[in-house]
Amino acid sequence: MKTRRSDRLIDMTSYLLDHPRELISLPFFVKRYDSAKSSISEDLAIIKRTFAVRGLGVIQTLPGAAGGVQYLPGVNSEIAGDFLKLMTLKLAEKERLLPGGYLYLSDLLGNPLYLKMIGRLIAAQYVDQQVDAVMTVATKGIPIAQSVATCLGVPFVIVRRDAKITEGATVSVNYVSASSSRIEKMELSKRSLAEGAHVVIVDDFMKGGGTIHGMHDLLKEFSASLVGITVFAEASFAGQRVESDYTSLLNVVAVDTQNSEIKVELGNYLDKLSD
Repeated sequence: MKTRRSDRLIDMTSYLLDHPRELISLPFFVKRYDSAKSSISEDLAIIKRTFAVRGLGVIQTLPGAAGGVQYLPGVNSEIAGDFLKLMTLKLAEKERLLPGGYLYLSDLLGNPLYLKMIGRLIAAQYVDQQVDAVMTVATKGIPIAQSVATCLGVPFVIVRRDAKITEGATVSVNYVSASSSRIEKMELSKRSLAEGAHVVIVDDFMKGGGTIHGMHDLLKEFSASLVGITVFAEASFAGQRVESDYTSLLNVVAVDTQNSEIKVELGNYLDKLSD
């Protein structure tokens, strides 16, 4: 039974959004909607144009027998800038300040709308690179990693500081926390990551970068390659960061505990996006 164009456009858009970076052959859509190949091509042209105008990413068509269509999640610089400016205002709210100078982030990282956009922003950097998994450390980095992994269509793996019996055999490394100079331990299940995988590391917050560096070392134990590092927010650090090549969405410049003031600026994300 043939499908009307309006119905095809809605269903095709939904399917592409649910299968990011997956190469889908045109015959699949021809059979799915019982429509001519020319009609499917016209539909894809409409979706491609709309996505480009709305800053939703790229619809890429590949010619040939092995070709098809592929959705690459993304966001334009204007939308990204507006969202990040909103996040700077949210993160600078004085009510976020906790004892010890820590910042409360759970409401931001627990908001599905914010989290979805954070995932899109981070994933947009890596859509045209080979990525096999997204890695983070428990616990607050987990929702970010899940959102990024969803946008890239890959699994996410969780590095833990304490062994879980349900994880089976694990690989562990010791690392130095750059902010506290303490030796810590982290581990990852041997079944979580394939040898030689290409991995993106994400986290919610970074000071000295010791935790990120520990995950980087852990990748070497799996003969895995680091594709890139992105954090939701970085904080000012007086010493030398152990990881220097990273992307941050936000930058917490200063925290004044006495006056309950938090100064937040944009990170280097937009600069790297325009490169």
